[in-house]
Amino acid sequence: MRCRDAKKWLSAQRDGELEASHAKALQEHLARCASCYAFVQEQQRIDTMFGSSSLRVRQSETSLVRPASVSTDQIMRAIQQQKQITHQLEDLRQRQQSRVARMRTAGAVSAALGLLTLSSIPLLFLVMTILQTDLALKTLSLFNGVIDAGIVLGEYIQTGLTLVTRDNLLLSGLAFAVVVMMGMWLRLMRSPQEA
Repeated sequence: MRCRDAKKWLSAQRDGELEASHAKALQEHLARCASCYAFVQEQQRIDTMFGSSSLRVRQSETSLVRPASVSTDQIMRAIQQQKQITHQLEDLRQRQQSRVARMRTAGAVSAALGLLTLSSIPLLFLVMTILQTDLALKTLSLFNGVIDAGIVLGEYIQTGLTLVTRDNLLLSGLAFAVVVMMGMWLRLMRSPQEA
């Protein structure tokens, strides 16, 4: 049984419209599924808080219990709790907005400093070249091996890309493999209760 079916049957049970054959299957599902059992417990807590019909799940059977009336105290407590929750949510929203504002300021300052630093490197190298020509040549000779390795790596990548794009069958196979891997990943990431 899927969880969404169990929730539909729970609703039917609350209304007194659940068939007896389904009640046993529902009870077995609730015994095995912690998520649905927690859902039932939460519904029972809400029903108790508002004084409407409540659903109690026992180990052997599920039965409906309907309280006689709703007290004014229960309604006032529920209203107070709602106000507290609303106040807490508003407080969280304001805190988040202030954090975002601080992050924007810090991000803008960081971006400006980074841009200034990166743009000053060529100027620094130019000044170093003018003042210390020998030091500039030694620095460039250090990068010579890195530049050569980058060129060789670029040639290998270009050859590989040419091979892949020239043969449409190979490119189609590669695309198919990517799609299959994505499908497997999505299948593995699904919740086991939805399967």
